[in-house]
This record gives sequence, C-alpha cells and structure tokens, in this order.
Amino acid sequence: MAGPLLIADVPWLLYRSYFALPKSITDGEGRPVNALLGTANALLGLLEPSAERAVPRAVIACMGAEEAAYRVRLYPAYHAHRDPMPDELRRQWGLVQQLLEALGWTYVTHESLEADDVMFSFARAEQAAGGEGWLLTGDRDLYGAVGTGVSVIELSKGVISGLIDPAGVRKRYGVDPEQVPDFIALRGDPSDGLPGAPGVGAKTAAELLVEHRSLEGVIAAAQRIGAGSSQPAKPLTVRVAASIADNAALLRDFKEIATLQTVDVELPGEQPTDHARGSEMAEKLGMRRLAERLAKMARA
Repeated sequence: MAGPLLIADVPWLLYRSYFALPKSITDGEGRPVNALLGTANALLGLLEPSAERAVPRAVIACMGAEEAAYRVRLYPAYHAHRDPMPDELRRQWGLVQQLLEALGWTYVTHESLEADDVMFSFARAEQAAGGEGWLLTGDRDLYGAVGTGVSVIELSKGVISGLIDPAGVRKRYGVDPEQVPDFIALRGDPSDGLPGAPGVGAKTAAELLVEHRSLEGVIAAAQRIGAGSSQPAKPLTVRVAASIADNAALLRDFKEIATLQTVDVELPGEQPTDHARGSEMAEKLGMRRLAERLAKMARA
C-alpha cells in the first residue's frame, strides 16, 4: 500500500479544538465553529507534503459511543466524572461528519463501541495488511495498539514531531504495548475515571509488570504474599500486595475496560482530499477563511 493510513480520533480533536480555540470563531449567525475549524485544520496540516515523512494515502475519521455500555456495567463510575458536553460543542459534533466527508475522508462510527475501538480496529487491519498506520489521538489507551507498522503521532505546535513506536511506549510507560491494559488497570486512568489499585502509581505498576509480565501474574504474586507462602520484596511490598489482592476482581474489570475491541473494517486505498467540495461545505457551515484556504488548495 502506498503511504500510511491516518487514523484520527475525532472526539479528541473536537474537544481539543473547542477548548483551545476562541469561541469568537463563529459562523455567519454568531454560532461557534471553533471545534470544526480546529479539527479540519489539524488533519489538513498532517496531509501536507513533507521531506521527512510519507504523506498519508487516506484519512479515517473515527467516532463512536461516548462510552461503551459494557464498560459502564463493569464499573459504573467509568466516565461519570466528566462534565456534560457543552451545547456549543454538541452542535458542532453533529456537523463534523458533513465537513469531513465533504473533504473526501472516510468517516466511521460505531453505535455501541467507542472511537478508540474503531481506531484500534483500523490499526490492526492495516498491520495485518502489511501497511503503516498513524494514530492521531491524545488517548494513551491507544499505546496498546502500537506495534509493527503502527505508531501514535507525536505533535508539537500542530506538526508531527515524531512517531511513537514500541520503544517509545516503553520509554513513556516502562512496559510493552501489549501490557498497556494491565498497566492501566494497576495505575488507573484519570481521564476515564479508573482509580487503579490504591497506592499503586505509574512507576510501581511498570515495575510490577516488568517482573510479573501481566496483571494475573501480579495478582498471583500478591496473593502468595498474603497467604504467607512468599516473602515481600520491592516493588511488591506487604502494603502493595494487600492493595492488589483485596481489589483483584475490580482490577480485572479495569483491565477488561482498558482492553480495546475490534470490529470488521474495510481499508481504503488512495483517497485524495477533495479541496473543492470541502471548500463548498466550509462555506455552507460559515467558515469563510477555511473555505478560501481550501479553494486556493483546489486551484493549486
């Protein structure tokens, strides 16, 4: 396949843009379009020709449920700490599909699973096809998707400053990509409302997984200490072992929540951006400057 597949986390882009850009960016009727503008500009920026990296052959814009019901059933506090979506953002949320599809990009959503799961599915499909997938996201759950041919984009001032590969995941978390759900279960994930094991931070979680390889291995070691058949040793002290053993069932639920799901997806071939049609839609949505930029790109 020619060029990598750019797999984008649209909910993250919308939220990021909504809170980063001024709400004074409005359409002709005074309604904010900052989230739409920021999302489109972020993706357009990553499609510009570069001497350092290949240009993506296509964009997959991923959406999904705000939270998967089975994850809430496992842990009712999952996502419960999040503030309701602002009305001004919800309006733009409902318009983003029109804009992204007009630009010629593939918009994919799922009724019951989350955008992360859709992204994970495309990453695994691209990997199986021997291609290269770039994940554009701020959600560290997707470090678990990193592997041969699949990287997470590292941004600096809106441009790619690097691609996070398995070595990059190990540098940041201290564990291999396939251990990320185990790591999240132990350490927790504040963005999802998962507390992890009481008293276990990122450093301890990583050290435990380096030594015991998996959450089940860590739980088994903690239970042996609790039963007196094994002697405590750092990082598995008596206190840490008790915390893990006492919360074993909950930690298993956390791992299941953090484990991304796959669905059947179809990989695109070459998918050029439709600047002309995108310009027309941007004009319709009241984003005149974006429309002018896209029209100029269409004429180039």
